[in-house]
Amino acid sequence: MNTAIQSLPPRAVVLLSGGLDSTTVLADVIQCGYNVTALSFQYGQKHAHEVKQSQRIAKSMNVTDHCIVAIDLAEFGGSALTSDIPVPKNQHVDQIVADIPITYVPARNTIFLSYALGLAEVRSAHDIFIGVNALDYSGYPDCRPAYIEAFTELANLATRVGVEERKTTIHAPLINLTKSQIIKRGLELGVDYSLTTSCYDPTESHLSCGHCDACLLRLRGFEKNGLTDPIPYAERQ
Repeated sequence: MNTAIQSLPPRAVVLLSGGLDSTTVLADVIQCGYNVTALSFQYGQKHAHEVKQSQRIAKSMNVTDHCIVAIDLAEFGGSALTSDIPVPKNQHVDQIVADIPITYVPARNTIFLSYALGLAEVRSAHDIFIGVNALDYSGYPDCRPAYIEAFTELANLATRVGVEERKTTIHAPLINLTKSQIIKRGLELGVDYSLTTSCYDPTESHLSCGHCDACLLRLRGFEKNGLTDPIPYAERQ
């Protein structure tokens, strides 16, 4: 009996937004042989279309355990993604500043990881994966290596499994990669990026705007790989 249990693939919870980064992480985790539970959030974001894309992505990768949690961070506001604050637009990626942008959602990753931690404990998963990146979004305080390390410590203080059993690890495999490096890795894994969405302010027909920070960084990532982004845009830079 013990031998059979040990032969089962390890379980992991992967935060899946429907975007480029989290999809790359999902593909990587699957290739590593994990039994994956995907976790997505409908959190009052303007770009709620990403949740539908996350469902398509999970299905395309044969992930059958996909949890979608509804929480309403729009009740708090404080971000261009969850309130009437306009999403900043630029004509070129070089215009993006390093300060904390108004697209930062207060405590979002802490909230998301807390849900992931609870789900991981129920699913007997000791590994949680998140697609945060410290290079392209260095202004986000909850995308830094120090934050991931701190949350990992918290996770093992705050859960029964962390105290009584095996420790939980929060993995951020893309944290020190550029967008072009992330795309290159995803292409090596066979990721279909036409299923992903990154735009913070898409049109009513779900076309990416082409000028928010997320669009500009994504477009440059494909350009640096000598490729054209496969998703449709209302306007490209």
